[in-house]
Amino acid sequence: MMPTPTPAPSRRHFLRGVGVALALPWLESMPALAQAATAKGAAAVGPPLRLGIVYFSNGVEPAHWWAKGSGATMELGPGLTPMLPHRDDMVFIRGLYSQSALSSTSPHLGRMNLLSGAPVSLDPDVIRVGTSMDQVIAGAIGDRTAVPSLVLGIEPNELRLEDGLSMVYGSSLSWVSPTRPATKEIYPARTFDRLVGDGTGRALDRSILDAVQDEARGLGPRVSRDDHHKLGEYFEGIRDIEKRIERASKEERLEGWRPTLAQPDMPRPKHELPQDVPAHMKLMLDLVVLAFQMDKTRVATIMLNNDLSQMNFRFVEGVQGALHLDLTHNGRVASKEAMYLKTNQFHLAQFAYITERMKSISEGESTLLDNSILMCASSLFDGDLHSAEQLPVLLTGKGQGTLRTGRILDYMDKGDANRKVCSLHLSLMDRMGVRLDGFGDASSRLEEL
Repeated sequence: MMPTPTPAPSRRHFLRGVGVALALPWLESMPALAQAATAKGAAAVGPPLRLGIVYFSNGVEPAHWWAKGSGATMELGPGLTPMLPHRDDMVFIRGLYSQSALSSTSPHLGRMNLLSGAPVSLDPDVIRVGTSMDQVIAGAIGDRTAVPSLVLGIEPNELRLEDGLSMVYGSSLSWVSPTRPATKEIYPARTFDRLVGDGTGRALDRSILDAVQDEARGLGPRVSRDDHHKLGEYFEGIRDIEKRIERASKEERLEGWRPTLAQPDMPRPKHELPQDVPAHMKLMLDLVVLAFQMDKTRVATIMLNNDLSQMNFRFVEGVQGALHLDLTHNGRVASKEAMYLKTNQFHLAQFAYITERMKSISEGESTLLDNSILMCASSLFDGDLHSAEQLPVLLTGKGQGTLRTGRILDYMDKGDANRKVCSLHLSLMDRMGVRLDGFGDASSRLEEL
């Protein structure tokens, strides 16, 4: 069945300069601006609904992944402590799974169908996994924005084999077709250029704000006092990201492999990849927020790390070792289990960060978080045992009133037919205006969501 999208909004607003078209965030003054621009009047258009997906690899420490109660007094297990300030903003979901992942003989890569529910091909000569739900949505509504979907990551794609299979599976969360992963961008500068440049991805020789300053000045008298304040915060945020990208390109390499030279013996390329992992993640999450604010995209995914990641977590106090071999497979050694727990908490802190950022951004009488749904999930539950009997899933945001937060939804004892993660995907696609009869292994929506 072809998805049925909802109607597109009638108008978008930009500041324009040489080689730049900078989309404005949603403003309460927008209808008046449209009327002034067209001299024909314009109907008020509310902010759009956005979907953001934050993926972390290698699962969780099961003993520390739990929630009890409801609302602001909900009790959370140690693995979820970064979400304590957001208990009233979230839905904790227990018991969802994917049958094809559970039955796969590949303990890691066979689980990398989180967003499709389709079987991962175990034939090393055939790359195949189902089209992911974010790309189904992008295919239906992506023509309403400059960027149909934003697909980001921290670690580069890997070409090696694992379990006889290509690591393209472990490097890719989002698939535009069953045989082709979406292009994952890990460079903040390229992402920034795509969002605020001329659409070609070419770097600009000067600040984006400098390029549009004349039109920005002329906008001031035409917007409300609240919108004037909002625009100030928005422009300040863009300038801050520009400065951070510039700083990141000058930092020493701190993470992963080290070059044989202390200093490069050739001119350094522009727009280098940040080597401080927490700063890199925060910057990419800020770019997701910026993209949503600018309405450059309404669908975004970000992989905080690849599956089978060897990301060294020494940037977290008290942690030493690579995520996969040293920390996930900890042999139930207490000291290593404690470090593994800290990696879980670090991942959840990133999700708490983007939740808080979006909650702090006003869109009239609502917030950016109110007008969004964020999902945080991994493709494994017990990372040490490769278990996929259930998946760790959190949602935040109210989905424009379609999602009641501050709840725990437990499907573990409701029978396999009622706990399919693809039922969640169908429910989320409905909210994004894309309705299908079925998706992956599911033909029904997730009850009680």
